[in-house]
Formats: sequence, C-alpha cells, structure tokens
Amino acid sequence: MLVTIDPAGKAVKLRGNPDHPVTRGFLCAKVARYLDREYHADRLMHPMRRVGAKGEGRFARITWDEALDEIASRLRAAAAEHGSESILPYSYAGTMGYLQGSGMDRRFFHRLGASRLDRTICSGAGIAGMMQALGARYGTEPEQFRHAKLIVAWGANVLGTNVHLWPFIVEARRNGARFYTIDPVRNRTGSLSDRHYFINPGSDLALALALMHVILAENLHDRDYVERYTTGLDALRERVREYTPARAAALTGIPAEDIASLAREYATTRPAVIRVNYGVQRSERGGAAISAISMLPALTGSWRDVGGGLQLTTSGAFHLDRASLEMPELQTASLGRPARMLNMSTLGHALTEAAGPPVKALVVYNSNPAAVVPDQEKVFRGLARPDLFTVVLEQFQTDTADFADIVLPATTFLEHDDLYFAYGHYYLQLARKAVEPPGECRPNTEVFRALAGRMGFDEPCFQESDDDMIRRALASGHPFLEGITLERLDREGSARLNVSPSGEPFQPHADGFPALGGKMDFLADRLAYQPPVESRLGDAALRERFPLEMISPKNTDSMNSTFGNRPGADADTAEVFLHQEDAAARRIASGDLVRVFNARGSLRLRASVDGLVHRGVVSSPSVRWPKASPDRRNANALLSERLTDIGASPAFYSCLVQVERCGD
Repeated sequence: MLVTIDPAGKAVKLRGNPDHPVTRGFLCAKVARYLDREYHADRLMHPMRRVGAKGEGRFARITWDEALDEIASRLRAAAAEHGSESILPYSYAGTMGYLQGSGMDRRFFHRLGASRLDRTICSGAGIAGMMQALGARYGTEPEQFRHAKLIVAWGANVLGTNVHLWPFIVEARRNGARFYTIDPVRNRTGSLSDRHYFINPGSDLALALALMHVILAENLHDRDYVERYTTGLDALRERVREYTPARAAALTGIPAEDIASLAREYATTRPAVIRVNYGVQRSERGGAAISAISMLPALTGSWRDVGGGLQLTTSGAFHLDRASLEMPELQTASLGRPARMLNMSTLGHALTEAAGPPVKALVVYNSNPAAVVPDQEKVFRGLARPDLFTVVLEQFQTDTADFADIVLPATTFLEHDDLYFAYGHYYLQLARKAVEPPGECRPNTEVFRALAGRMGFDEPCFQESDDDMIRRALASGHPFLEGITLERLDREGSARLNVSPSGEPFQPHADGFPALGGKMDFLADRLAYQPPVESRLGDAALRERFPLEMISPKNTDSMNSTFGNRPGADADTAEVFLHQEDAAARRIASGDLVRVFNARGSLRLRASVDGLVHRGVVSSPSVRWPKASPDRRNANALLSERLTDIGASPAFYSCLVQVERCGD
C-alpha cells in the first residue's frame, strides 16, 4: 500500500503499490476506505475508566499513568489471590503484524504466568486438516492461477475475501479456463462463475469422497504420482467405495450426475487448481473436509503442474523465529511449567464455568469477543461479572469495550511499525509508521513494555525496540529467509521468500511431501463422514423444532467485526437470505422483518428472498456489532460452543434455526 501524506502530516490517499506482483496497484474495497476509519470522529483518543455498569459503555477520561498503575495493581492482586493463571489474554487478528499481534504482548503474559490462549477462532480446523494431509502449510502461488485451465473455488468467495486473486482468474479465463464455485451461497463470486454448485452446509467431506470415488472407479488418477509420492491408496479405495455420486447427492444436495461430471472434468483437465477457503472448515467435520480436499491434487497429480495444485494458505512458508519473538521460556521461568490453555472459541465457558482458577482478569486486544464468539449469551454473562477485571485496547468503543473496566486507545496499522506475513502469497512485508497517532493512542508494543515496567519485569527482552524484535524474528536461519534483512525490507518494502529460484514458480509438492518423509498418506481411517448434529441430516428432534441450516459467512464490506460501525456494513449484516420456497411457506417477502431463533437465542433481521441460497439454508452475513441491533445480539447468539473434529475451532456453520415473520 502507498500512502499519500499532506504537508500537515495527514494521510489523504491510499492506493495499492503497482510494483507488488500480487496486489498489483489496487486495494480491496474495505481497506480503500480506511482513511474514513483513521480519522473517524468516534476514534478512542484517551485512556478511560468505567463509571457506569458493565455493558453500559459509560467511561471517564484518566491519564496513562493512572491506567497503567491500576492495571498493574489489579493484575498483581489477581495473581496473588487466585494464581497467575487467573489472568487471561484474549487477542486475534485485529492487528495482524508480528510485533503488534504476537510480540511484546506474548513476552509479557509469558513472564506473568498467565493462562495461554488457544487461538482457534478462524483457521484452527483448516490448518490442522491441511497439516494432517500435507505436513506443511504451503499452496499454489496466486500468480500461477493464470496458467490453470480449470479453477474450482470451494467455499471461497474470492471477490469478497481474496480479491487480489481475481485478476489471475480473469487472465486464466481469457485463455480458456473454466471457473466453478462450490458454496451454500451464490455470492458475487458464484454469480460470475461458469457453474455454481449449491452444497449443503457441512457436507464438503462427503463431496470430496464422492469425487475420489469417481476418480478411482474410472481409473482417472495419476498412477505414477500416486505410486511415487503417496501411501494408503487401497484403504482409500475401500473408504470411498460407499460414497457413490448417488449417496453423495443425498448428503450434499448436488445432483449425482453433476458430481460425476465434476470429478471427471477435474481429473482430466491439466492444470487444475482448487482455491479452498476457511468456510469449509467451519463445520463439525471441517478439519477432515480440508484434509480430503487437500488430497485431491495428489490423487490426480496436479501438484506437478504449474498452475495446478491447491491453495488454502501459504502462511507456513514464513519461517520466522516466532519463539525468539514471543519467548515462551519466560513462562516456564515464572511458573515452572507451561500455563494452562483456554480456547478462545469457548470464551463463555472460560468466563463462567472453567475448572481450575477462575478467570479474574481479562486483557483484550486485537479482538472483539463480545461480537465474534459463539454462544453470545454466555459470553455476555461472563463479561458482565462484577468480579472480573477487564482491560480492552481498542480503536473504537466496541461491544467488548463497553464491558471494560479500563479502555486504552490503540493505534491503527498506519500509526505503528510492523512486519507482516501473508496467507495468500509468498511476500514478507515491512510497514513503517505513516502518520502520527492521534490523541494519546499507543501501539501494543509500547503498552506492554510499559506494563512490564510497572510489574517490575527487568529482563532485557522488555527493553528491546521494535526494530530489535524484527531482527530477532528474521534471524531464524531458515533458507526461505536467507538474505531478507530489516535493511533490505526498509529499501524494498516487501520481499519474496526464497521458496524457489528467482523467476521460477514454487511447486511445493511437485516431487512429493518432504515434511512427511516424502510420501503423503491418504489417511482413509480419518475420513468417514458424519452429518453435523445441527444439520438437515443430523439430530432429528432438533431438526423438527429448528428446520433451517444457518450459516454466517463473511460480509464483503467488513473484516469480521472491523468496520462494524459503518452504516453500510451494519445494513449488510442486518439481513438474512432465504430460499423462495422456505420464505413462501412462512409468508415472508423481501424487506420483511423476521425473527431468527433457536433454543440459544433470537434476533430480528430484514429478509431477502432472491435465490442466493439453496432450499433449507438461511444465510446472514457477519459480523454485526451487537449494539447496533435492536436485540443487541448478532448471529453468534444462535451458535453453540460445539467445536470441530480437529483443530478445536468453532462450528460456525453447523447451526439449526427457525425463521418467522414479525407482526406488522
């Protein structure tokens, strides 16, 4: 990104860097308007202390010294009375840089001996599934998609959440490629595809097994690649034998002939590439689904082709020295052992029912758990506990900030230095501060350094500068990072990892799977499909009461709850999409106010009946700020704390609801 600064030091224009080979001079629509956020009148500017009841959002301004002293005092008291593990940090990707997201903060909480946070809310199941299958988090470069002849976007709303891939897809289509989408929702990407396959939520594993069934039954697999680089083919044959296209049609909602045709086309088109995204893994068998989909390019040998293979994430290639950055050894020095781990996706349970020391202090940064965590009623009960001391570092007064005892004003990415990895390409990025922070806003690194000083932590690591930390992270010794120094990044802005010789495509599995000793196991025993409990083929008693499957995919105008204060983003996340037959049976028309509910909660949304979803599915884009809703709730009020098969992620898309029209 290039930032234009006026003579007064104000950012007046953002644009993509035309020299970057992936982003190529343009920004996504959300970030293109980031200056509206940067200079918004509602930015938090000063530390504040709560003066009203928790959740009311009433605060009085205090000084930084007062805030830091009170935080340090309350953390000491919690540790002394209940043990240091009664303190819980809560963060995720609101700031995605290494320093502001997982640097000085981790050192501070490790030294404090606080509980660890299992950060699973977004990608845990997908990462676990990919690692289980391939042993590494590498994928096809976006630049290679231009060479593909068949592109399958599976649970991937490219235009909404991966827009910089789109020009490469357009280029491929101009050269004759076909582009297909598989998704419960025909979003904007699906509407522009050559063919869209409506799939029942949570049935992706069944579809992957059926594709394998056809490929093996018709001997369309790449025998040479399979013999050289895989094991377990016989067990896989036995596993997929029962997943005929006819059976998969009953499970997925996709006609049997379409499943067979897709399998044949995928197996016989070279190059063929799959862009699978994290929507697939947000169901009970999501981890296994990602594993099975990740195995398809091995079965067909498409990893060998430039423009073939699969992309879920490229993040595993960024082999920075995370241990040196985060220093987990400080935890062992403090506690004598690793601290307990609490899952961020079940925060309601952690705050209300967790065994061991109760959580008595919560420090939230880079996240908005009151908006994003499932079982929202339980989360709110936990945040409202009068004995819970809560600190929130924020840019805006979110729902979570309303529950805080102390609120600290945080910087935006334009106001601090940081180092950024990617999960859709192979370029490491350095971003220097472009503008001065407004008011008294401070970067996370500065806040946690100051807190370490207040707590009396005198280890030299707490005195390191941001540049010191960047140098530590880069000095991992991994060949992918050889020659990439802070000085080089300062000159160039970004640098391609050394994943392949300059100018040559990176094909991580063309010659096998080094992380697995050379061969991938098809792991047939881990691929049995079971419909989610909350699905049309799940618990019959639940389905009788709540017959519709609800998903809450990403809104194209916001990033999770970021930008939730925008009127446009709120309008988008105040909708629920229904199929025409489901709407007619309930006397619902577009524009009607409806109640979406189950045993866990309810919320009112505006209905849209326009053919974007399959029968039996409702979709409400996320993540709305609860405080913007008349119910002060969003879709997460309807979700359970049920976790995925592997990776311990939330099963966001395994949720049964009923919808009724509200009275006039």
